[in-house]
Formats: sequence, C-alpha cells, structure tokens
Amino acid sequence: MRLKSLKHNIENNIFEFEKVVTKSKSISDVLNYYNFCDNGKQRKYFRDIIEKNNIDTNHFYDIKILTKCGFCNKEIKVFPRIINNSKCKKAFCGQSCSATYNNTHKKFGIRISKLEKWLSEKLVQLYPNLEFHFNRKDTINAELDIFIPSIRLAFELNGIFHYEPIFGEEKLKLTQINDKRKFQACLEKQIELCVIDVSNQKYFKQEKSNEILDIIIRIINSKN
Repeated sequence: MRLKSLKHNIENNIFEFEKVVTKSKSISDVLNYYNFCDNGKQRKYFRDIIEKNNIDTNHFYDIKILTKCGFCNKEIKVFPRIINNSKCKKAFCGQSCSATYNNTHKKFGIRISKLEKWLSEKLVQLYPNLEFHFNRKDTINAELDIFIPSIRLAFELNGIFHYEPIFGEEKLKLTQINDKRKFQACLEKQIELCVIDVSNQKYFKQEKSNEILDIIIRIINSKN
C-alpha cells in the first residue's frame, strides 16, 4: 500500500517531482529521495514518468541520452559522462568511428596526421572540381588516406610503423597484412592505389611535405 500511495502522490504532483529531478544528479538520487528500491523495475517506472512529462535529465550520469555519432552521424544512446569525459566532447557508435575521428583530428604528437591534414587542405584548394574522400572507410571497408572517386585513384601515406617494428614484430606483421588487404580490395574495386613512403618525415615540415604533395599532383594530373 505504501508503494502504491507513493506512486500516486508522484503522479499527482508532477511539478514537485520535476523539481526533485532537476536537483538530482542521477536516477538513483531520485529513487533515494522517494525511498524506492534501486532496481530495474523501479528505475523503469521513474524513467517512464520522466519521459511522459518531458522532464530534462541530460544532467543525469546514469540515464542514456539520444545523440549522434561524432563521425558517421548515426543516432546512438550513451551515458552523458561518455561525452563529458571525452576530450572532443563527442560520442561514437563504435571503436571504428572513434579511431577514425581521432586519427583525423589529432593535434599533438602525431606526425603523419598533421601531414594528412595539410595535404587535404592543399588538394581541395588545387582541385576544386574534384571530389576527395579523406580517411574514409566506405569504399573498401578499410580506411583510405585519400580517395578520388571520379578517377578511381587512392593514396596511402605510410609512416615508419608500416616498415619497422616500433610497437613490436607482431604489430608490424598485422599492419603489413592490413596493407596487403587494402591493396587487394582496391584491385577488386578497380581502384589504383598509390602507396607513398613518408617514414623519413619524423615530424611535420612543409619543405618535405611539398615534395609529397608534388608526387600526388603529378599522379593526379597524369589521369586527366
């Protein structure tokens, strides 16, 4: 009877309930305030009441919110703490999207990604009529550093990790197996894949980067 009476009081005093929710930091806090057991059944009851009355719980750390993947824009539900604890303040639908986003938005300590960012800006300026795909996986189900769909041309910029066991022999072996799979996948899709060795660029230098850009330009121009 006590439980039924509590639920009746909550449902008939939504304004007071909303104030409790606003002051709380979690669904557990709300349950404790009303002396409910913290279990799945009671949590569902309170979530239903909250959703029915459109009460904001974005500040809760134990209720998932609807958002979009920071890379592919797929709708996902995540705990707010995932977003709050993320350096980029984004959530992702999976490890693949997370890794791809991070690899293309790194600002510190990553040599090749700075090169890739610089190259992407230059190529878009030089070829405004060409469509470029940078660091996308939708063509061969594996990431291509640069892909130009209209001329079926792709580029991979391979750093030292593709040639030397910086993280051990096993990691190098897996990286090289993945490189071979990319090459084979491109062949099957009739994409010309050009691999450029950038392992001698230990940190970003525009002078050396211009040499790489010139190689890419010559190859693109040869296709026109």
